[in-house]
Amino acid sequence: MSKKHPIIAVTGSSGAGTMPVKVAFKHIFFRHKLNPVIIDGDSFHRYDRYEMHDTVRLAEAEGKNLSHFGPEANLLDQLEMLFRQYSESGRGRRRFYLHTEKQASDYNQQPGTFTPWEEIDAGSDLLFYQGLHGGMVNAEVDIAQFADLLIGVAPIVNLEWIQKIHRDTAERGYAPEDVTDIILRRMPDYMRHITPQFSRTDINFQRIPTVDTSNPFTVRDAPTLDESHIIINFHNPAKFDLDFHYLMRLIHGSFSSRRNTLVIPGGKLELIMEILFTPIVEGLVKANA
Repeated sequence: MSKKHPIIAVTGSSGAGTMPVKVAFKHIFFRHKLNPVIIDGDSFHRYDRYEMHDTVRLAEAEGKNLSHFGPEANLLDQLEMLFRQYSESGRGRRRFYLHTEKQASDYNQQPGTFTPWEEIDAGSDLLFYQGLHGGMVNAEVDIAQFADLLIGVAPIVNLEWIQKIHRDTAERGYAPEDVTDIILRRMPDYMRHITPQFSRTDINFQRIPTVDTSNPFTVRDAPTLDESHIIINFHNPAKFDLDFHYLMRLIHGSFSSRRNTLVIPGGKLELIMEILFTPIVEGLVKANA
């Protein structure tokens, strides 16, 4: 863990719903006038969208499985190097993955491509990562060791699939059957490389819908936050000096289901995140002052 140059990492698979976490942190950074380095995990994919398509087809022809969830399709050594360098010096290299036409037009590039690598400017207050591998540990890399705060976002898998299908078809131009193929291809890597990370996180957020999601491939409308409960699990509540009774008094309808687990109404997600993370961020930055 770094004290001088803090790192906050949010890990969750594609479609998990990590965006509310990012929004909550952006609000905290804005209110406290902090200058974060924002890292999108997709920028550490090994292949751009067009290279990935060709590489996946080649792997399939050879009887192999390749997905963005696995290490073969990512520059995990480069991500570990960034975390290590930032924790030591507040510097490192980053680039951006351009998902949409609008993002790509700003760089005069095609969507699905990467911007050139660039050096991180000195003087940032912390690094904020959101992606697939913030808690990754295997024989080659240990990325999790550098995170001062590691957060997991893991909704029940049917909801995760629904959110991915709706996002990728509405925002990224994929056909529903293409998204379904991607989900099926990623399952072995999901089990081997994504879910183990949630045993290393400090805090996990798991969203449980209260509407029928039995067949995620036919659900026409994604369940809303108000149609859900959020299970928040703390690996070690004492690490952040959490007061469950205080939190339950603040959030109407919340309750503690286990010693280290809080359940809240889904509509209160961003509120609880700001309540939880504000003092943690303050503590990390104060240690850097």
